[in-house]
This record gives sequence, structure tokens and C-alpha cells, in this order.
Amino acid sequence: MNKAEIDSLVRAFLVETAEPAKANPRVQQVVVRLVQDLFKAIEDLDLSPSEVWRGIEYFAEAGASHELGLLAAGLGLERFLDIRADEAEVRAGLTGGTPRTIEGPLYVAGAPESTGFARLDDGSEEANGEVLFMQGTVYGADGRPLPGARVEVWHANLLGGYSFFDPSQAPFNLRRTIVADSEGRYRLRSMVPMGYGCPPEGTTQRLLDQLGRHGRRPAHIHFFVSAPGHRKLTTQINIDGDEYLWNDFAFASREGLVPALTRVTDPRALREQGVDQPFASIDFDFRLLPEADGAPPAEVVRQRMAA
Repeated sequence: MNKAEIDSLVRAFLVETAEPAKANPRVQQVVVRLVQDLFKAIEDLDLSPSEVWRGIEYFAEAGASHELGLLAAGLGLERFLDIRADEAEVRAGLTGGTPRTIEGPLYVAGAPESTGFARLDDGSEEANGEVLFMQGTVYGADGRPLPGARVEVWHANLLGGYSFFDPSQAPFNLRRTIVADSEGRYRLRSMVPMGYGCPPEGTTQRLLDQLGRHGRRPAHIHFFVSAPGHRKLTTQINIDGDEYLWNDFAFASREGLVPALTRVTDPRALREQGVDQPFASIDFDFRLLPEADGAPPAEVVRQRMAA
């Protein structure tokens, strides 16, 4: 069957059978195109019925195990959406902000909120890891600090688990919302996170194995940063020196998102931070872009967990 015949067949299946007054034009447009492309792939690759049904069963299993968000990252879909958003902002004349990168599937709304400073960790891993202090300023489009900007932050524990998804952790461990102070500054205390991999027996890793790819992520910290009149920023920083820093299975590593990590041993600095052991320190400023006509929405509408 040639491509024109496939196009006609799909239209006969999905358009000519529809009642125009009841059809959602956008949904119809998207479904027709995707089904046309799927049928053409089946024809071009000569997929057998067994292979097609195995694919359907795979997606059903991935959905049941809540790994479709992970799969979207591993196949580059989430990064591709970011690339398109970057290009759209450039067309709208928006440049110079902190680079965006993927959100991932593990955000939880409703984290405890504080002004200026927050401690993220509950202290349970302090004996096994390295204390981290991270600080900086949120700047607006005019280069001035943004008092009251919201910095939502979340990351994994030393075993690669996220609270709410990992039942061994307390609720909202390693998750906070920091409201920038009167000078636009934020500061947090946590533990230096570790890199981690996809669940080894999960659907995402099984497919990656078939593709000859690893499923590892470098150590990283996620952020949503927002302020009135500015575009919401979705980003993450990576911990410099990680083995997978530039080999992230989710394609989220970007220039400008790998700040220097300094290890502090000076006794006076330790006292000032209220710790009795050396710690790691990261300085990182966020720069938000202004809202602008013609730019696509910066807020991505998707299902997210809320406590």
C-alpha cells in the first residue's frame, strides 16, 4: 500500500465516519496525522501483527507502572519539546535567560514554603553524605533582583529516590518552595545529591537495553522559578564532576547549568553556617525572561502529583 492509499484509508476510518458537528477539529487533526504516520511505519518496516500487538502491550505496561513520563525523557521527547520552546522564544525576541531543561516526572506540588532560606533534607542522610549550601539571586528581565520570586526546588536522596515516590522517605523530604527575600536572594541547605538510574527491571530500562543505551542520570537539582510579569522557568543544575554529566540518558545537560561546586573547610565559614564538618557550596543566579506577545505559554499543562 502506498502513502496516498494509506492517507485515504485513514481518512475513511477517522474523518468520513465522523459527525462534523460533534468532532473536535484539533483532536481529529492530531489523531489523523499520528495514525497515518503509524500505518506508514507499519508498511515501511513490514511490522508483523505480533510486533504491533507487542508494542501496544508494552505501552499498556509502561502506563500501568507509571513510567511513560520516564520513557518520554529517555526517548528525547521532553528535550525535543524544550528545543521547540527555545526556538519559539528566540523568534519572539527573548534571549539571555537561564537555560530551560526538562522537568521530569517527579515534581510534587504543595511543598512547604519559607522566605529567603530553607533546609530541604530531614537530616537522615547527614552521616552518609555531604552537606550542601546553595545560594543566589533571582533577576528579572531588566537585570534587577526580583523580591518575592518563587524558587521551587526538589531532588533525589543519596539512593536516587524522591519523596512521595519512595515510601521510605518522609513527606516533602528534599522538596521546598523558597520565596526570594527583599533583595531577590534565595539560599538552601541540603545534601549533595547522587546520580541514579532507571528502575533496572522497569519498562523504560528494558527498551533502553534493546537500544543499546544506558539509563543513568547525573546528579542534579530541579527548579521551577517564577515571578509576576516573567516567564516561568523550568530547569535543573547538574553537579560538576559526575560521571554522566554530559551523558545523561534524558538529554537534560546544558551549558550554563553546571555551576562550580566549592568545598569549604575554613573553620570560620563552618561556624557561620552552623555546621561542624566541611561542606559543599554552589552559587547560582536565575535570570527570568519577560512575558512577551507571540511567545508560547511557559507554563506546561500536564498531570502532576499534589500532596
